[in-house]
This record gives sequence, C-alpha cells and structure tokens, in this order.
Amino acid sequence: MASGDIAQITEALAKTHVGEVELSYKGQGLKLDHAESVKEMVKEIEGCQGLQSLRLEGNTLGVEAAQAIAKSLEAKRELEQCHWSDLFTGRLRSEIPPALKSLGYSLMTSGARLTLLDLSDNAFGPDGVKGIESLLKSAACYTLLELRLNNCGMGIGGGMVLASALTECHKQSSAAGSPLRLKVFIAGRNRLENDGAAALAKAFKLLGSLEEVYMPQNGINHLGITALATAIKHNPNLQVLNLNDNTFTKRGSIAMAEAIRHLQCLKVINFGDCLVRSEGAIAIAGALREGLPFLRELNLSFGEICEAAAVVVAKAVRGKSDLEKLDLNGNCFGEEGCEALREVMESMNMEDLLGTLSDDEGEPEDDDEEEEEEEDEEEKEDEVHTEENGVNGTKDVIEEKEEPRCTSELTSFLISPSAEKLISLGAKRIQLIEQQVDVSDASKVSEIFLKISSVYKDEPEVKQAIFESTDALLRKAFSNSHSQSYSFISSLIVNLGLLKSEDKKIKKVAVLPGHLLALEHAAAQEFFPADQAEVLEEFVSRNGKVLESCCNARDVLKTTLVKRTTA
Repeated sequence: MASGDIAQITEALAKTHVGEVELSYKGQGLKLDHAESVKEMVKEIEGCQGLQSLRLEGNTLGVEAAQAIAKSLEAKRELEQCHWSDLFTGRLRSEIPPALKSLGYSLMTSGARLTLLDLSDNAFGPDGVKGIESLLKSAACYTLLELRLNNCGMGIGGGMVLASALTECHKQSSAAGSPLRLKVFIAGRNRLENDGAAALAKAFKLLGSLEEVYMPQNGINHLGITALATAIKHNPNLQVLNLNDNTFTKRGSIAMAEAIRHLQCLKVINFGDCLVRSEGAIAIAGALREGLPFLRELNLSFGEICEAAAVVVAKAVRGKSDLEKLDLNGNCFGEEGCEALREVMESMNMEDLLGTLSDDEGEPEDDDEEEEEEEDEEEKEDEVHTEENGVNGTKDVIEEKEEPRCTSELTSFLISPSAEKLISLGAKRIQLIEQQVDVSDASKVSEIFLKISSVYKDEPEVKQAIFESTDALLRKAFSNSHSQSYSFISSLIVNLGLLKSEDKKIKKVAVLPGHLLALEHAAAQEFFPADQAEVLEEFVSRNGKVLESCCNARDVLKTTLVKRTTA
C-alpha cells in the first residue's frame, strides 16, 4: 500500500467522521520472515500520521520481521487498537514469545495507550502469555477496554500468568490515578481448567468493570465455575456471560445462579453444553424470577435437563420483555415433553422465542455407572480443595458440643423419630428448630422436614406438633436467599423421588402420606412462596405417578399447589 493511499484513507475517515485512522493488512496471507519482507509495510506504518488501529491478522510473522515492525511503532503514540490475531501460523512456538516481546516493547516505548488487544488464534501456549506479560503490566494497558485471547492454548500456567499481569496492571494504574477498567474479556478454548479459572476469577473480582466475559470450552468444572461465580457478582455491569461447553453440574449451577441474580444488566447467558442438569436448571430459574430484567438470550442447551425442570425455566422467563431467544435444545424431554414445553411458551405468547428442539435426546435413561464415575472425580477434587483450604466439610445440622438437654432431645428425635419424642419436646420444639437448624444446607433441611413429617398420625395432638414444627422449619428456610429456597425445593423433589439427582448422597425416601400432608399444610401458608409452589406443582403434576402409593395425600397436595399458583 502506497503512502498516497494512506492519505486518501485518512481523508475519507475525516470526511465520514469515523475518527479512527486504520492501517489494515488483514487476511492477506503474507509470509513475513525478515526485515526485507516487511520493508514496504514499515514505510507505510511510518508514513501513517495519527495511526490508531493496526490490523495484521491473517498473516504469519517471524521474529526478525516482528522486530522491524516494532521499530516502526515506537513513534506511534496514538495507536489504540492492535488486531493481531492468527499472526503466527506455521511458526515454531519458540519464535512467538520474542516476536511478541518486541512488539510489546515498542508499544511501551511509544507511550501508546491501548484500548483493544487481540491476539486470538495464535496457539502460543503459556510461553506466549509470558511474551505479553510486561506489556499487560505497563502503562500502555492502563486504558485497555478489550482483551481478546481466544484459542491461544494458554493452559493453567498461562491463565495464572495472565491473571497476575491483570492484577498488577490494576494495582499500578490505580496508583497512577486511573484504574484499569477492562470491559471485554475473551479467552475461549484455552484449557484453563479449574486453577486457571480460579486465578482469573481473583483478577475479575478486583477489576469490577467487566461487561462481557467469554470463556467457553476451557475444561472448567464446578470448582472453577464456583470461583468465577464469586467474581462476577462484583462486576455489576456485566451484560454477556458465555461459559459454553464447561462442566457446571449441580454445585456449579447453584453457585452461578446465586451470582447472576445480582446482575441486573445481564442480557446474554450462554450455559449451553455445560451439564447444568435439572437441579441446576431449577436454581437458574430461581435467579430468573428474582432479577435479570433485561435478559435477551438464555442458552441452556445440551444440559441433561428433564421436561419438568425445563418448564420451570420457561415459566421463569415470563415477563422478560426483552427476551429474543430461549435455547433448550438437546435436553431430555421426549416428544411429549417437547410438545408440553411448546404449549407452555404458547400460553405465555412467547412461542416464537423458543429455539428448535430438533436435537432433543429423548426422555432420560439411567446412567448410574457414568454418574458415579463423575461423582468420584468431583469428590476427589473436593477432597483436595478441602485440604488446601482447611475446610472441615459439611457439619451435622445440630452441633454436638456439650449439648444442653433440650438440644440433645431434638438430636435424639432426629436420630430416631417418633411421635412421642416430638410431643415430649413440648412448646420449646419451635424455638429449638429455629435456633439449632442450619437452613443454609438445603439437603439437610429437606431431610429434617421428612423426618418430622414421617411420624404423622391422624391425631390432633400429633398433627399439631408436626405442622407447627414443619411450618417453623420452612418459614426459616424460605426467609433465606431466593436461591437457597430453590435449592431446598430441589432437594425435596429429589427426596420424594420426583427427580433423579446427580448427588448420590441425596436418597429417595419411602414416601409416606404424612410427608405430603405436612407439605400441603405448609404450601397453604403465606410464608410459602408462590413461585416455589409452582415449581413443586410442576413436578407433582408431571411425575406424580411415583407418589401413587399415597394418591389421596398427593391429590390434596396438588389441589393446594394449583390454588397457590393460580391465586
């Protein structure tokens, strides 16, 4: 490109008020090995006054050529955008770090203040991240708004180096009076795994400025997802969150649901192919009901979600006036389930927003062996995580440190429930439950509810003791966070056999009429949230055959739940 052409470009930009001077060699497939091969390019860069954007993507750059280009950039103080993706095709990995260091040094020398740095599709590995480490820490990146590192093969080590560099940049820029305000972070297909994701999560929490995060296909499971969830809560302006093709499972989904409910600006959520599963979908539905007023797209495709859980999600988007697409393809509905989901969307006049269901996996089958293997892997990781963080694991609901007599009596009842023991607790039973039960553990709350209601008898004194006790328990449970409430309902649905859990520790109980009658009594009370009643009603209506042995109590429960949801 001749210098005259550059002048024409500059003039054209000025006339159209674009306000950006760009020099582009995009996609020319140039093999730039040495200084001679970039001689004309260097002249054009040097002759381009006020250069703000340099596009080199789609060429292949050697060390010597990079050094020559770098030299020409040392005077380009106005440079703001470096589009340098797909720049090292066919190069030895050892060539890339020195090339990047040369380019980075020139930007630091020039006094440039970058707003965009794109090095995607370069497969430079952890060493490549070290090649840009100094640049990322420097004043040249204090103004960085977009960092694009998609498909770079950074690995865990590279992720940690990157996190450290961003942290240092924020520290130094804050000291200079203008903290780093990164808005867009893209790092898909980088094999970051849990440790890399956790390191970046710490940096994200510190930044607090992110608006778009793309980290698909990184081999992150629930530990890394939980770390990211903790971090994104501190980025209130987040609008796009793409974690496609990682592995949430129940624990990661619940943590993420708790996080996104705080993000009132969130517009696009992509948790497709993340093994969210039904319990996770229910938790996410809780977040949808509680917030996310500007949601535009929700992708929960290929997540092993059952029909009833999908319907709960569908009903949770009711009232989202900005919604453009709900993607639930590739889950486990079956033909009837797909039709039921379409009918629900149609009933809300949102049928056009439901994506295709053409890849539905059919109704779920038992894959116990595979799920046990997954759980074993998660337990091993949890053990390591527990040892590293000095966590004691899940405690019993009732602390057993020199228990007072009354507390001991409650513990005795929970170990071996009977109507006589419950009645013997007297009026203090409600106070004991409110004081001693840790409602932050949803599965334990469900377990205690079922133990209390299991001693049901059609006797006034016993019924009163049970209803007072279970009402006190659930009143406290529902006073907790919205996501915790959904976790409790999810655990209860699993215990009642209405949903299969991925957590083998949560066991289906032999359902008794008392379980359902105590639940019916609680559901009729004002403290029982109507949206939780709707979730419960969905599963009782669609999977109620498993409660056939208690059909009368089931029908009474169903009637009350329908009243609550239609009131």
